[in-house]
Amino acid sequence: MSNAFLQNVLTTLKRAVDLLNAPPELYAYLSKPKRILQVSIPVRMDDGHIEVFEGYRVQHNDALGPYKGGIRFHPEVTLADDIALATLMTLKNSLAGIPYGGAKGAVRVDPKRLSQRELEELSRGYARAVAPLIGDVVDIPAPDVGTNSQIMAWMVDELSKIKGYNVPGAFTAKPPELWGNPVREYSTGLGVAIAAREMAKAIWGGIEGRTVAVQGTGNVGAWAVYWLEEMGAKVVAVSASKGGVFNKAGIPANEVLKVYRREKALRDLPGEFSPDPNMPLYADVDILVPAAIENVITEENVGRVKAKVIVEGANGPTTPEAEAELYRRGAVVVPDILANAGGVVMSYLEWVENLSWTFWDEEETRRRLERIMTENFRRVYNRWIQEKGWTMRDAALVIAVERVYKAMKARGWI
Repeated sequence: MSNAFLQNVLTTLKRAVDLLNAPPELYAYLSKPKRILQVSIPVRMDDGHIEVFEGYRVQHNDALGPYKGGIRFHPEVTLADDIALATLMTLKNSLAGIPYGGAKGAVRVDPKRLSQRELEELSRGYARAVAPLIGDVVDIPAPDVGTNSQIMAWMVDELSKIKGYNVPGAFTAKPPELWGNPVREYSTGLGVAIAAREMAKAIWGGIEGRTVAVQGTGNVGAWAVYWLEEMGAKVVAVSASKGGVFNKAGIPANEVLKVYRREKALRDLPGEFSPDPNMPLYADVDILVPAAIENVITEENVGRVKAKVIVEGANGPTTPEAEAELYRRGAVVVPDILANAGGVVMSYLEWVENLSWTFWDEEETRRRLERIMTENFRRVYNRWIQEKGWTMRDAALVIAVERVYKAMKARGWI
């Protein structure tokens, strides 16, 4: 990602403000984050030398509530990336109807290069560095690319030491043993499956028997496969970074989860192996779930995409030019800020549990998550079919921007 990613986000934001017929001051306000914290984090490495890592916390907008967004550990992350991601979090949280603004954090590091001790020291160092600006009613981080529930556990422990008391609600997606909720592990993939199911209901009357291809067998893709199978769909193609597998008889979800957990190699899944990780994008299926990285469906390859429904598990997998072509052909894209919001919705549910020291069981939590995701889908779908010439993304973005705009107006900010 780069400045181009930020420009794409701002272009999308501008389109939503224009479609809403809101005053230009709204774009001026939302195109810049409210606060940026840049930090240096010294870590004593295992060989004895000290390495200083660069980190950020971008707080974009808090009109709807405390800032909320993940922390990314990645060797190529930039401040521009973090601003773009924080802006998207404002929109995603608004669309989800939850009481959060948007934020994002990052450290420029390859976590795979660090030992467990070095990773813990970096995680605690980041928590200390941003401690003045985070907290359960101020800014609530969560994991993102390169981070996980263990890193959140170290961070919440470090912040609890600084405060002098336990602050469970200051971070979400923690381990179940430390005030987390077991649904968080699969919440994003479940949300993607719910979005696919609701779209299939709207178009075909149901998802049972519909064929699906999933690009990516990470957390989002693997769990999307699991829940889609539970809902009666047939997953016939999956891929990882080193190739893909196609099997028209279906690929068992439990086998895909073994690939995600590194218990099995992708090429050992039943079916025909291809060295092309983009193979699922071109499979002749009803539903395609790109769940790996951004910009995988482009102007160059969109002609090879055959699916009628594209459900975005990843952030930004479809370029604007490709999306326009898909709609021209009669396909529909369920946008990322709707489809992959299951993770942040679950973070909100965990936060509510933590603030009240109340805990729901797994089934109750899943029911609450499903209700919120289903209501969000229907709101976006209904707005989309009312407006001629809009995409589903247009409808989602307008609903998101409108909610932030109304909150800002009510506060007297604009």
